[in-house]
Amino acid sequence: MRNKWLIMLSLLCPLLAADITMAADYPTRPITYSIAFPPGGQSDLEARRQQPYLEKMLGVKVIIQYKPGGGGSVCWADLVKQKPDGYFVAGVNIPHIILQPIARGNAGYKTEQLTPIAIFQTTALGLAVMKESPFQTLQDLIDYAKKTPGAITIGGSGTWSGPDLAFQQFCKLAGVKMTWVPYTGAAPSVAGFLGRHVTATMGNSNDLVQHKDKIRVLAIGTKKRFKHFPNTPTFLESGFKMTATVDRGLAGPPGFPEAAVKVLEKACLDIANKPEVVEAQEREGYLSVAMGAKEMKDYIKEKTDELSPIAMELL
Repeated sequence: MRNKWLIMLSLLCPLLAADITMAADYPTRPITYSIAFPPGGQSDLEARRQQPYLEKMLGVKVIIQYKPGGGGSVCWADLVKQKPDGYFVAGVNIPHIILQPIARGNAGYKTEQLTPIAIFQTTALGLAVMKESPFQTLQDLIDYAKKTPGAITIGGSGTWSGPDLAFQQFCKLAGVKMTWVPYTGAAPSVAGFLGRHVTATMGNSNDLVQHKDKIRVLAIGTKKRFKHFPNTPTFLESGFKMTATVDRGLAGPPGFPEAAVKVLEKACLDIANKPEVVEAQEREGYLSVAMGAKEMKDYIKEKTDELSPIAMELL
Protein backbone atom coordinates (compact mmCIF):
# COMPACT_ATOMS: atom_id res chain seq x y z
CA MET A 1 0.00 0.00 0.00
CA ARG A 2 2.87 2.35 0.94
CA ASN A 3 4.51 1.77 -2.45
CA LYS A 4 1.20 2.52 -4.19
CA TRP A 5 0.94 5.92 -2.48
CA LEU A 6 4.60 6.68 -3.26
CA ILE A 7 3.97 5.95 -6.94
CA MET A 8 0.86 8.19 -6.96
CA LEU A 9 2.78 10.97 -5.22
CA SER A 10 5.62 10.72 -7.71
CA LEU A 11 3.11 11.15 -10.54
CA LEU A 12 1.46 14.16 -8.88
CA CYS A 13 4.66 15.98 -7.94
CA PRO A 14 5.56 17.14 -11.47
CA LEU A 15 2.01 18.50 -11.90
CA LEU A 16 2.17 20.33 -8.58
CA ALA A 17 5.63 21.64 -9.39
CA ALA A 18 4.42 22.86 -12.80
CA ASP A 19 1.52 24.72 -11.18
CA ILE A 20 3.86 26.33 -8.62
CA THR A 21 6.21 27.36 -11.46
CA MET A 22 3.29 28.87 -13.36
CA ALA A 23 2.23 30.85 -10.30
CA ALA A 24 5.69 32.43 -10.19
CA ASP A 25 6.26 33.01 -13.90
CA TYR A 26 2.80 33.25 -15.46
CA PRO A 27 2.15 34.83 -17.87
CA THR A 28 5.20 34.88 -20.12
CA ARG A 29 3.57 35.34 -23.54
CA PRO A 30 0.46 36.94 -25.09
CA ILE A 31 -3.00 35.87 -23.90
CA THR A 32 -5.87 35.52 -26.38
CA TYR A 33 -9.19 36.95 -25.17
CA SER A 34 -12.02 35.63 -27.34
CA ILE A 35 -15.30 37.57 -27.63
CA ALA A 36 -18.56 35.74 -28.41
CA PHE A 37 -20.27 38.70 -30.10
CA PRO A 38 -19.41 41.19 -32.87
CA PRO A 39 -17.29 44.32 -32.31
CA GLY A 40 -19.07 47.27 -30.74
CA GLY A 41 -21.26 45.33 -28.31
CA GLN A 42 -21.05 45.27 -24.52
CA SER A 43 -18.70 42.27 -24.36
CA ASP A 44 -16.27 43.94 -26.77
CA LEU A 45 -16.45 47.34 -25.10
CA GLU A 46 -15.71 45.92 -21.65
CA ALA A 47 -12.85 43.78 -22.95
CA ARG A 48 -11.40 46.89 -24.61
CA ARG A 49 -11.73 48.77 -21.32
CA GLN A 50 -9.87 45.96 -19.52
CA GLN A 51 -7.19 45.45 -22.17
CA PRO A 52 -4.72 48.23 -21.23
CA TYR A 53 -5.10 47.48 -17.53
CA LEU A 54 -4.56 43.75 -18.09
CA GLU A 55 -1.49 44.34 -20.23
CA LYS A 56 0.04 46.62 -17.60
CA MET A 57 -0.78 44.24 -14.72
CA LEU A 58 0.25 41.03 -16.49
CA GLY A 59 3.20 42.40 -18.46
CA VAL A 60 2.12 40.70 -21.71
CA LYS A 61 -0.04 41.55 -24.71
CA VAL A 62 -3.74 40.68 -24.54
CA ILE A 63 -5.04 39.88 -28.01
CA ILE A 64 -8.78 40.35 -28.49
CA GLN A 65 -10.43 38.23 -31.16
CA TYR A 66 -14.07 37.76 -32.21
CA LYS A 67 -15.95 34.50 -32.71
CA PRO A 68 -19.64 35.47 -32.95
CA GLY A 69 -22.57 33.23 -33.79
CA GLY A 70 -25.13 30.93 -32.23
CA GLY A 71 -25.95 33.28 -29.36
CA GLY A 72 -22.37 32.90 -28.14
CA SER A 73 -22.21 29.12 -28.51
CA VAL A 74 -19.71 29.26 -31.42
CA CYS A 75 -17.17 31.01 -29.20
CA TRP A 76 -17.73 28.80 -26.16
CA ALA A 77 -17.62 25.60 -28.23
CA ASP A 78 -14.26 26.82 -29.50
CA LEU A 79 -13.12 27.68 -25.96
CA VAL A 80 -13.59 24.15 -24.60
CA LYS A 81 -11.35 22.78 -27.38
CA GLN A 82 -8.44 25.06 -26.49
CA LYS A 83 -5.31 23.86 -24.74
CA PRO A 84 -5.69 24.64 -21.01
CA ASP A 85 -2.31 26.30 -20.63
CA GLY A 86 -3.52 29.65 -19.30
CA TYR A 87 -3.13 31.52 -22.58
CA PHE A 88 -6.62 31.35 -24.06
CA VAL A 89 -9.72 32.76 -22.33
CA ALA A 90 -13.13 33.97 -23.43
CA GLY A 91 -15.72 36.44 -22.33
CA VAL A 92 -18.84 34.69 -21.05
CA ASN A 93 -22.38 35.94 -20.64
CA ILE A 94 -24.89 34.70 -18.09
CA PRO A 95 -27.55 33.45 -18.79
CA HIS A 96 -26.36 32.75 -22.37
CA ILE A 97 -23.83 30.08 -21.33
CA ILE A 98 -26.64 28.29 -19.47
CA LEU A 99 -29.38 28.64 -22.09
CA GLN A 100 -27.50 27.56 -25.23
CA PRO A 101 -26.91 23.91 -24.22
CA ILE A 102 -30.54 23.62 -23.04
CA ALA A 103 -31.99 25.07 -26.23
CA ARG A 104 -29.66 23.41 -28.73
CA GLY A 105 -29.18 20.03 -27.11
CA ASN A 106 -25.67 20.02 -28.53
CA ALA A 107 -24.21 23.52 -28.36
CA GLY A 108 -20.65 22.20 -28.71
CA TYR A 109 -19.98 22.70 -25.01
CA LYS A 110 -21.52 22.13 -21.59
CA THR A 111 -21.84 24.96 -19.10
CA GLU A 112 -19.89 23.03 -16.45
CA GLN A 113 -16.92 22.65 -18.83
CA LEU A 114 -16.14 26.37 -18.59
CA THR A 115 -13.65 27.32 -15.87
CA PRO A 116 -14.94 30.42 -14.03
CA ILE A 117 -12.45 33.25 -13.48
CA ALA A 118 -14.43 36.40 -12.62
CA ILE A 119 -17.59 38.41 -13.27
CA PHE A 120 -17.03 42.13 -13.73
CA GLN A 121 -20.20 43.66 -15.12
CA THR A 122 -24.00 43.37 -15.12
CA THR A 123 -26.38 44.96 -17.59
CA ALA A 124 -30.09 45.42 -16.97
CA LEU A 125 -32.44 44.71 -19.87
CA GLY A 126 -35.26 47.05 -20.77
CA LEU A 127 -38.18 46.98 -23.19
CA ALA A 128 -38.07 50.18 -25.23
CA VAL A 129 -39.79 51.85 -28.18
CA MET A 130 -38.83 54.89 -30.22
CA LYS A 131 -39.93 58.29 -28.90
CA GLU A 132 -42.52 58.74 -31.66
CA SER A 133 -44.10 55.33 -30.96
CA PRO A 134 -47.83 55.36 -30.16
CA PHE A 135 -47.09 53.08 -27.18
CA GLN A 136 -46.82 55.38 -24.18
CA THR A 137 -46.91 52.61 -21.56
CA LEU A 138 -46.23 48.90 -21.27
CA GLN A 139 -49.97 48.33 -21.05
CA ASP A 140 -50.48 50.12 -24.39
CA LEU A 141 -48.11 47.65 -26.03
CA ILE A 142 -49.77 44.67 -24.35
CA ASP A 143 -53.25 45.79 -25.42
CA TYR A 144 -52.15 46.14 -29.04
CA ALA A 145 -50.34 42.80 -28.98
CA LYS A 146 -53.52 41.09 -27.79
CA LYS A 147 -55.51 42.62 -30.65
CA THR A 148 -52.89 41.78 -33.31
CA PRO A 149 -50.99 38.58 -32.34
CA GLY A 150 -47.51 38.45 -33.84
CA ALA A 151 -47.68 41.92 -35.40
CA ILE A 152 -45.34 43.57 -32.89
CA THR A 153 -41.68 42.82 -33.59
CA ILE A 154 -39.12 42.95 -30.78
CA GLY A 155 -35.42 43.01 -31.69
CA GLY A 156 -32.53 41.92 -29.53
CA SER A 157 -29.20 40.16 -29.33
CA GLY A 158 -29.21 36.46 -30.15
CA THR A 159 -31.49 33.47 -29.86
CA TRP A 160 -31.68 31.76 -26.46
CA SER A 161 -29.76 34.65 -25.00
CA GLY A 162 -30.57 36.87 -22.02
CA PRO A 163 -32.67 39.27 -24.12
CA ASP A 164 -34.49 36.41 -25.86
CA LEU A 165 -35.29 34.72 -22.53
CA ALA A 166 -36.60 38.03 -21.14
CA PHE A 167 -38.76 38.44 -24.25
CA GLN A 168 -40.12 34.90 -23.97
CA GLN A 169 -40.83 35.30 -20.25
CA PHE A 170 -42.62 38.59 -20.78
CA CYS A 171 -44.80 37.21 -23.58
CA LYS A 172 -45.75 34.23 -21.43
CA LEU A 173 -46.54 36.31 -18.35
CA ALA A 174 -48.46 38.95 -20.32
CA GLY A 175 -50.36 36.35 -22.34
CA VAL A 176 -49.40 37.87 -25.69
CA LYS A 177 -47.82 36.71 -28.92
CA MET A 178 -45.12 38.93 -30.41
CA THR A 179 -42.33 38.22 -32.90
CA TRP A 180 -38.69 37.99 -31.80
CA VAL A 181 -36.13 39.35 -34.29
CA PRO A 182 -32.66 38.07 -33.35
CA TYR A 183 -29.48 39.92 -34.25
CA THR A 184 -25.93 38.58 -33.99
CA GLY A 185 -25.11 40.97 -31.16
CA ALA A 186 -26.08 44.13 -29.31
CA ALA A 187 -24.53 46.58 -31.78
CA PRO A 188 -26.47 45.30 -34.83
CA SER A 189 -29.65 44.98 -32.77
CA VAL A 190 -29.40 48.65 -31.75
CA ALA A 191 -28.83 49.64 -35.38
CA GLY A 192 -31.94 47.69 -36.39
CA PHE A 193 -34.00 49.31 -33.65
CA LEU A 194 -32.85 52.87 -34.38
CA GLY A 195 -33.42 52.18 -38.06
CA ARG A 196 -37.09 51.42 -37.28
CA HIS A 197 -36.79 47.84 -38.57
CA VAL A 198 -38.54 46.55 -35.42
CA THR A 199 -41.35 47.89 -33.23
CA ALA A 200 -39.33 47.71 -30.02
CA THR A 201 -36.17 46.29 -28.49
CA MET A 202 -35.30 44.21 -25.46
CA GLY A 203 -32.11 46.16 -25.07
CA ASN A 204 -29.10 46.45 -22.80
CA SER A 205 -29.30 49.31 -20.31
CA ASN A 206 -26.13 51.00 -21.53
CA ASP A 207 -27.50 51.14 -25.08
CA LEU A 208 -30.77 52.52 -23.77
CA VAL A 209 -28.91 55.17 -21.76
CA GLN A 210 -26.80 56.11 -24.77
CA HIS A 211 -29.92 56.73 -26.87
CA LYS A 212 -32.27 57.91 -24.13
CA ASP A 213 -33.21 61.12 -25.98
CA LYS A 214 -34.56 59.09 -28.91
CA ILE A 215 -36.40 56.32 -27.09
CA ARG A 216 -39.02 55.54 -24.44
CA VAL A 217 -38.29 52.71 -22.01
CA LEU A 218 -41.54 50.98 -21.02
CA ALA A 219 -40.12 48.62 -18.37
CA ILE A 220 -36.71 47.72 -16.92
CA GLY A 221 -35.43 44.40 -15.58
CA THR A 222 -33.87 45.58 -12.32
CA LYS A 223 -35.34 44.81 -8.89
CA LYS A 224 -35.55 48.51 -8.08
CA ARG A 225 -35.94 51.48 -10.40
CA PHE A 226 -32.90 52.20 -12.53
CA LYS A 227 -31.29 55.56 -11.74
CA HIS A 228 -30.93 56.53 -15.41
CA PHE A 229 -34.68 56.02 -15.97
CA PRO A 230 -36.29 56.99 -12.65
CA ASN A 231 -39.75 57.32 -14.19
CA THR A 232 -39.67 53.87 -15.82
CA PRO A 233 -41.31 51.09 -13.79
CA THR A 234 -39.65 47.73 -13.34
CA PHE A 235 -41.32 44.61 -14.75
CA LEU A 236 -42.00 43.69 -11.13
CA GLU A 237 -43.78 46.99 -10.49
CA SER A 238 -45.78 46.44 -13.66
CA GLY A 239 -47.14 43.18 -12.28
CA PHE A 240 -44.79 40.70 -13.96
CA LYS A 241 -42.77 38.38 -11.74
CA MET A 242 -39.49 38.67 -13.63
CA THR A 243 -36.15 40.41 -13.62
CA ALA A 244 -33.91 40.64 -16.68
CA THR A 245 -30.15 41.13 -16.60
CA VAL A 246 -27.01 39.91 -18.36
CA ASP A 247 -23.79 39.27 -16.42
CA ARG A 248 -20.41 39.40 -18.14
CA GLY A 249 -17.27 37.65 -17.04
CA LEU A 250 -14.23 35.65 -18.05
CA ALA A 251 -13.69 31.89 -18.27
CA GLY A 252 -11.08 29.42 -19.38
CA PRO A 253 -11.32 26.00 -21.01
CA PRO A 254 -11.70 22.78 -18.98
CA GLY A 255 -8.59 22.01 -16.92
CA PHE A 256 -7.47 25.63 -16.84
CA PRO A 257 -4.59 25.82 -14.30
CA GLU A 258 -5.60 27.03 -10.84
CA ALA A 259 -2.51 29.26 -10.72
CA ALA A 260 -3.62 31.00 -13.93
CA VAL A 261 -7.16 31.37 -12.56
CA LYS A 262 -5.79 33.15 -9.48
CA VAL A 263 -3.61 35.54 -11.50
CA LEU A 264 -6.41 36.47 -13.93
CA GLU A 265 -9.06 36.58 -11.20
CA LYS A 266 -6.99 39.08 -9.21
CA ALA A 267 -6.37 41.22 -12.31
CA CYS A 268 -10.07 41.26 -13.27
CA LEU A 269 -11.20 42.12 -9.74
CA ASP A 270 -8.54 44.81 -9.33
CA ILE A 271 -9.78 46.41 -12.56
CA ALA A 272 -13.45 46.04 -11.62
CA ASN A 273 -12.83 47.74 -8.26
CA LYS A 274 -10.92 50.71 -9.66
CA PRO A 275 -12.93 53.86 -8.83
CA GLU A 276 -12.61 55.19 -12.37
CA VAL A 277 -13.92 51.89 -13.81
CA VAL A 278 -16.84 51.76 -11.37
CA GLU A 279 -17.71 55.39 -12.11
CA ALA A 280 -17.48 54.88 -15.88
CA GLN A 281 -19.60 51.71 -15.85
CA GLU A 282 -22.33 53.32 -13.78
CA ARG A 283 -22.27 56.51 -15.85
CA GLU A 284 -22.60 54.47 -19.03
CA GLY A 285 -25.59 52.51 -17.72
CA TYR A 286 -24.01 49.31 -16.42
CA LEU A 287 -24.20 47.83 -12.94
CA SER A 288 -20.70 47.47 -11.49
CA VAL A 289 -19.81 43.98 -10.17
CA ALA A 290 -16.67 42.29 -8.85
CA MET A 291 -17.18 38.55 -8.34
CA GLY A 292 -14.33 36.05 -7.99
CA ALA A 293 -13.96 32.53 -9.36
CA LYS A 294 -15.56 30.62 -6.46
CA GLU A 295 -18.46 33.06 -6.18
CA MET A 296 -18.89 33.00 -9.96
CA LYS A 297 -19.06 29.20 -9.97
CA ASP A 298 -21.72 29.24 -7.24
CA TYR A 299 -23.63 31.99 -9.07
CA ILE A 300 -23.68 30.00 -12.33
CA LYS A 301 -25.06 27.00 -10.41
CA GLU A 302 -27.71 29.20 -8.78
CA LYS A 303 -28.77 30.73 -12.12
CA THR A 304 -28.80 27.29 -13.77
CA ASP A 305 -31.18 25.99 -11.11
CA GLU A 306 -33.36 29.09 -11.47
CA LEU A 307 -33.48 29.36 -15.25
CA SER A 308 -33.44 25.75 -16.45
CA PRO A 309 -37.12 25.07 -15.58
CA ILE A 310 -38.16 28.37 -17.26
CA ALA A 311 -36.15 27.54 -20.37
CA MET A 312 -37.56 24.02 -20.56
CA GLU A 313 -41.10 25.42 -20.38
CA LEU A 314 -40.37 27.75 -23.29
CA LEU A 315 -38.87 25.08 -25.57
